[in-house]
Order: sequence, then C-alpha cells, then structure tokens
Amino acid sequence: MNIREQIEEKEYRDLNPHAAHSRASRGRDRKEAECDIRTIYQRDRDRILHSKAFRRLKDKTQVFLAPQGDHYRTRLTHTLEVSQTARTIAKALALNEDLIEAIALGHDLGHTPFGHAGEEALNKTCPLGFAHYKQSIRVVELLEKNGKGLNLSGEVRDGILNHRTAGTPSTLEGQVVRLCDKIAYIHHDMDDAQRAGIISEDHIPITIRVVLGASTRERLNSLIHDIIINSYDKDCITMSEEVEEAMRALRELMFTDVYRSPIAKKEETKAKRMLTELYHYYVQNPAGMSQEYRKLIQCGEPLERVVCDYISGMSDQYSIDKFQDIFVPTGWNLE
Repeated sequence: MNIREQIEEKEYRDLNPHAAHSRASRGRDRKEAECDIRTIYQRDRDRILHSKAFRRLKDKTQVFLAPQGDHYRTRLTHTLEVSQTARTIAKALALNEDLIEAIALGHDLGHTPFGHAGEEALNKTCPLGFAHYKQSIRVVELLEKNGKGLNLSGEVRDGILNHRTAGTPSTLEGQVVRLCDKIAYIHHDMDDAQRAGIISEDHIPITIRVVLGASTRERLNSLIHDIIINSYDKDCITMSEEVEEAMRALRELMFTDVYRSPIAKKEETKAKRMLTELYHYYVQNPAGMSQEYRKLIQCGEPLERVVCDYISGMSDQYSIDKFQDIFVPTGWNLE
C-alpha cells in the first residue's frame, strides 16, 4: 500500500482545479526517490520544520527589540501565525495546505537578528547587498545541511522568494502566503503595539474601522473572509477593492505610528551599528566564523556574502554575545 499515491489521488479528486497538485510538482533540482507516505510538499514542510534556521527564529526580533514581556511576537510566532492564517484560507478554497504550510514556514528563514533593522544594516554595509527573501532561498538551497541545502521543490522555493509585496508567486498557494504575511504582521504588530501603549483604537480612523472592524480580532476576521469570498473558484487570489484599500491604509498607519515610532526605533541605531561592526570584523577575520562558513569560502563563495550568511543566521542574543566577546574588554582576574 502506497499512502503517498493515495494522498495524491485524493488531491486530484478534492482540490481546486487551480491548486498545485503534488503529483504535478516541477520537482527538485536533485532527483530523489519518492517517499511512500508523504507527498513532495509534506516532505518539504518537514525539512523546513526540522532545520536549524527555523529553530533560530524563536530568538529573532519581529518589531520590538528585546521587549520586556513574554507575549510580544518573535519572528517564529509571526511565521506560525502566517502559516495558520494561510491554512485557514487554503482549506476554504480547497488549495494545497501542505504547500502553503511549507512556504509559510520557510518564508522568513533568511531574516537577520533585530528584524528589518538588521536587514538594512547588512544591505547598506555589504557591497553585494542583502535582502531577507533572497537569503531565505540561499538558506534552503545552500546553507542548511552543511552546504547541501534542503533540496526543496520548485513551488516551495518560488513561494518563499516571492512572498514580498513586489513578488509574483506562480501558484495560488504562494499568492495566499504573500497576502497572509501582510495580514499577519499588520494584525499582530498592532496587537503588540497596543499592549506596549504605542497606539490605541482611537488612533485608527473611523473609515478603516467601519470597513474592517473595531478590534484587531474583527479586522483579522474581515480580511480572511474577504479573501475567501473574492477568490472562490477563481484562478487568482484577490480582495475586494474596498477592503484592500482599507488594509493599505492600515498598513501605512502602522508604518507611521508604530514601525517608525521613537519607542520602536530607539534601539535600532545601536543594533545597526553593532551588526555593521560585526560585518567589518569578520570580513577582516574570517577565521573567527564557524567551520561550516569557512568551508563555503574555501569552496569559492564570496567572502562578503558568507559573512552576511554568518551574521544573518545569528539570533539577537548570540549577535550581542559575539559583539561583547570581540569588542568589549573584560577585567583581569588576578586571583
């Protein structure tokens, strides 16, 4: 009995005709024997879930650097919320939940410590540039498994690469994750900002609240329902013009009042300076990096790119520890 083949057959019977069917995947760059239990997308999901890069997300900043409290989101909790929201939509639209989950779990694997502040620091400092969505692909294609990568399917890599606002995913599943990434961070970042006292419901214009709702919970519900209603039985994932415009206005409000607020930004200058100093140090002292990264240089990878690989893979606290070890003097112990 081949369980995978039964699952693939069930997909053809039950899924949306426009969904990505496992049996029709474009496959992997390196050929592998099929699993008799799991489909290609299920295996991709499992590989991402068990990767080192995924585990490190739990100690990486989402918006608030080093927040005092256990309830603020991290990059990992953001990833899980994107996954859950996207799977809700996938089930309603009869799309491939396994593909959606794999893309969602992998979309931020390449994020730096200290969120977009860290990304901006490396992009400004490294002559080769740095973008987290490109780094996520580099993680799954090269950096994981000691330079072998995870050998993911083309559909999963396409969804990861194109999850940004300007991206154009080739599958409906990728389109769902792209939208849910924005929905998730708008929703949970506002929730965190309200908890931190940066913003309140009174800051949100009545025009937005009339369309989307009077609480973060109501707004999340409205956005999900709108996508499902407007995408049902269609060959693209879309929203109504009214709700999409309200979401854009809410996103702009978040940038103005939260992401660029003095409270959220006050430690970012320090974080950027710290990662910039670490970058310059490791370019001059590549022997200070782990062996797996030194091996990449020996195999012909550009030094500057590998230094970005090393730093972007750090958790917030690990980068702080490294900075202290390298740049902060310790006292003499004369006993």
